[in-house]
Amino acid sequence: MKVAIIMGSNSDWPVLEPAEKTLKSFGVEVEVVVASAHRTPEMVHEFAAGARERGVEVIIAAAGAAAHLGGVIAAFTTLPVIGIPINATPLNGMDSLLSFVQMPSGIPVATMAINGAKNAALFAVQILATKYPELVEKLAEDREKMKAEVKAKGEKLAALRASEQ
Repeated sequence: MKVAIIMGSNSDWPVLEPAEKTLKSFGVEVEVVVASAHRTPEMVHEFAAGARERGVEVIIAAAGAAAHLGGVIAAFTTLPVIGIPINATPLNGMDSLLSFVQMPSGIPVATMAINGAKNAALFAVQILATKYPELVEKLAEDREKMKAEVKAKGEKLAALRASEQ
């Protein structure tokens, strides 16, 4: 099981690090690459065209501004591509979001929320779970843990409010 995370700039890493941590918590191998669709197009082409041969099964592509990275990668591979628009300009990531969601027919890129790295990782795990049944159980456990955390937060707030009255 392997997911590649590619970003247009190393300045995107603080946003993407939670994706790597989430993937690794599910036992998924992670390949991390910095390459720009505009500044290093040959590198992006090589990355995308060779991904399947390197064992990559899902690609997470993050980019800010014009955010062509996900679409360029999707043009060179039939692997699932998940886009993460990055908040990197005065437009607060809206430019990136619109670039990702306006892919032309025939070259899909699943798109997460602006800076939505954790959800991108979880979606990649869900895709992998169609092939690796052990991930189905891990996803269910993760959901149960999340439920318990939300319930505990609600109980803590209720107790705090009761003590204030």
